[in-house]
Amino acid sequence: MISVPRLYAIVDAAYFSATKDLSWFAEELVAGGCTLLQYRNKSGNARAMLEQARELKQRVGGTARLILNDRADLCLIAEFDGVHVGQDDLSPESARGIIGDGRWLGISTHNPEQMREADQTSADYLAIGPVFSTASKPLPDPVVGIEGVRQARRLTRRPLVAIGGITRSNAASVIASGADSVAVISDLLREPRKSAEEFFRVLR
Repeated sequence: MISVPRLYAIVDAAYFSATKDLSWFAEELVAGGCTLLQYRNKSGNARAMLEQARELKQRVGGTARLILNDRADLCLIAEFDGVHVGQDDLSPESARGIIGDGRWLGISTHNPEQMREADQTSADYLAIGPVFSTASKPLPDPVVGIEGVRQARRLTRRPLVAIGGITRSNAASVIASGADSVAVISDLLREPRKSAEEFFRVLR
């Protein structure tokens, strides 16, 4: 079974107007102690995604594990370390068939039924959320709360990643509820290196 770090940083292209800014952000996160980064780009432009993914691989691929959101094909081309799929994306087993056994596969879930189904797949880790209200998605799923994290913990022995509205002020409570890791977008955007360092202090 894999081991996930306490902080799972998400690099969302929606917040950056240029590839150089996105790359700088990723480098600052790694400088702050992050060893697991997910590159997320919902624009659907495969060429731009691949360009940015390759840039991230070149800049931080030697020091951090890189996960690509949604696109198993681009994960292979960019030589990322894994792919993360949602409920409306490629099926977990189709993604596994593309990336093989050597790369990580993560699955997003939003309720107990989805968690049970995901636990029957070959996923390396499972995500539950949104734990709290979040502005990172235009149409977020219903909030599951701390109790949703506890429930998810009872349904799987795999590494559990909590996501959605998690900040430095509430992250410890999420870990205490059974999550192995917290995935964060918004609360890392300002001063990413310092923010990451503070997360790790909170999550010791």
